[in-house]
Amino acid sequence: MRSLDIAKGHGTRNDFVLFVDRDGLISLTDAEVAHLCDRRAGIGADGILRAVWASQVREWDGDPELWFMDYRNADGSIAEMCGNGLRVFLRYLDEEGLIDSTTEVPIATRAGLRVGRFNSDGTISVTMGAVQRGAAVDINLAGRSWPAQSADVGNPHAVVVLDSAAELADLDLTEQPTWSPAGAFPRGVNVEFVVVEAPDALRLRVHERGVGETESCGTGVVAAAATLAPNRRCQVTVPGGVLQVDTTGSQAILTGPAVVAGRGSFALS
Repeated sequence: MRSLDIAKGHGTRNDFVLFVDRDGLISLTDAEVAHLCDRRAGIGADGILRAVWASQVREWDGDPELWFMDYRNADGSIAEMCGNGLRVFLRYLDEEGLIDSTTEVPIATRAGLRVGRFNSDGTISVTMGAVQRGAAVDINLAGRSWPAQSADVGNPHAVVVLDSAAELADLDLTEQPTWSPAGAFPRGVNVEFVVVEAPDALRLRVHERGVGETESCGTGVVAAAATLAPNRRCQVTVPGGVLQVDTTGSQAILTGPAVVAGRGSFALS
């Protein structure tokens, strides 16, 4: 039996289990990740964030002396990027004394280099790269179908616009949406259902691949803002809180809270 020193954190209630593995010596199976993320048998989380030295990650070809955010979905699958997770990752590294939060902090991810900034109001801002709009697709759920805009924020998204907050509230996101054409997202997709409340205000719910519905999705918030409120500063309300997205520059910037709620150890059997 192994024991893993962990922390639990969240960003607008999108929650994660975190641990430090500087030299890349800890390898978790998909089953172990799923066990940690299980809300009854484990700690409970939407995903796992492993802090590892970038030199230990084979697919990273940038600066080897950065922290790499190794993100796994709750089912053990690997994800390229997580905006809420990135802010929580930065908060965790800061509280562990592993970064200097008085300066901008570069972080290596599978979606490329991202940079975090700690703000005086307690929030954290992170660069999210340039959002790439893709083809139009159709999203299907519970016998209904909607046109959607695909977008890439380092990971794949499909943005659906709904007519009202009531329609948004009535969705059953316990079921995984499907899409057509079927080959549009060979590695799966995060689906955002969005209501435009004002030119600079959106409300959304999201179904994340490999997880299910989450109370927030940072990359999904950015995908929605870049698609429906481009070239402006936008407020996005999710079930877990409120986030800010700035798409006025060459790349999107996501700002919001990040909390490390507790620490302990967990036995992996």
